[in-house]
Amino acid sequence: MKHEVIQRDEWLTRRRELLAREKALTRLRDEVAAERMQLPWMRIDKAYVFDAPDGRRSLADLFDGRSQLLVQHFMLGPGWKEGCPSCSFMADHTDGMNQHLSHHDVTMIAVSRASIDEIERYRQRMGWRFTWVSSHGSDFNHDFRVSFTPEEIAKGGVDYNFGPSPFAHEELPGVSAFYRDETGAVYRTYSSYGRGVEVMMGTYNMLDIAPKGRNEASGMDWVRRHDQYE
Repeated sequence: MKHEVIQRDEWLTRRRELLAREKALTRLRDEVAAERMQLPWMRIDKAYVFDAPDGRRSLADLFDGRSQLLVQHFMLGPGWKEGCPSCSFMADHTDGMNQHLSHHDVTMIAVSRASIDEIERYRQRMGWRFTWVSSHGSDFNHDFRVSFTPEEIAKGGVDYNFGPSPFAHEELPGVSAFYRDETGAVYRTYSSYGRGVEVMMGTYNMLDIAPKGRNEASGMDWVRRHDQYE
């Protein structure tokens, strides 16, 4: 790996120049975060029901007594032997975050269209502790534009990431946020798809400051399920 090598004073000058750019990005990120907080909410009136290891649960039940809910739309469809490698990479970060989120009025879970038995089998294989429920039999995944019918896929593109997308797959990833008020009403406050799901990938933040960066030939080609690395 060849790279320019310079002396200390010049290196500090170059680093300070980059720091100015980084600070500008931080300020822009704060501005966008403030705009995100001002995004209007959408009330959820449909009675979604999910299968959990302890029985049937409503969307309001998934908050587990807290007012905020974060959902990973995990790509695991009915009949799949195992979950998507990239979604699994995302989920590897969840248990560590949940130790802190749960003490800050936020519940974080995963939702997939596979049956609860298929979900539990894979969750136990991967050693995850977070709550993961099945939306099988409900419109939840389709309404949130992360699962698609054969008819939609046959058209060669689907409505994904808030517009037409060429990624015509049965399942696609996403992250959604919800709020439950004191009356029990539930609101959709935010959803993110495509590269927006990198918000869950703390590993990428560290790779972005490593000498070789993400070092990817194409997308997440290097990522494996954590029990499949050599």
